[in-house]
Amino acid sequence: MMALASPAQLRASFIRWSLFLVPGIVLLGALSGSVGGGARTPWFASLVKPSLYPPPATFGIVWTILYVMMAFALVMVVTARGAPGRRVAIIAFCLQLALNLAWTPLFFAAHQITAALILLLAIDVAVLVTLVLFWRVRPLAGALLVPYLAWVLFAAVLNWQFLQANPDADGREVSGAVTSVTFE
Repeated sequence: MMALASPAQLRASFIRWSLFLVPGIVLLGALSGSVGGGARTPWFASLVKPSLYPPPATFGIVWTILYVMMAFALVMVVTARGAPGRRVAIIAFCLQLALNLAWTPLFFAAHQITAALILLLAIDVAVLVTLVLFWRVRPLAGALLVPYLAWVLFAAVLNWQFLQANPDADGREVSGAVTSVTFE
């Protein structure tokens, strides 16, 4: 005998998962974003900014929105009990999220522009795979990942432009301390 959940039970499950996953994923993103000081570091301040570089506040706003959308997409897949491909889609999501969360420390804390670009290319592929797998489970869940894919593709181009504009900054330390003082 197979028991089917009522619409009220399905809604309650969606709400419970949302209350757990949405703040959790946003918090993980915020924690990752805080590693290495982000755009406020002397190293980043010393970089030549590409023409595509948006105002720094844009990143926090966009990433918050994207993490919320990603979390709701995950909730849709998690609550799709019995859907073919659900488990693989969840695993793909976790993998791409782990890659995503590793980018900021690699770029801002370790100052590895080239390695961050390679990681972004892996993120692009992982997000595309996750999007397709989510789409197969719940098309709306896949659709919610489209802006995220667009943003990480943009991020890869931006990362590449940073590397082109700052070839000597890859792995370089900048302390922000004054190295010489001249008195006139």
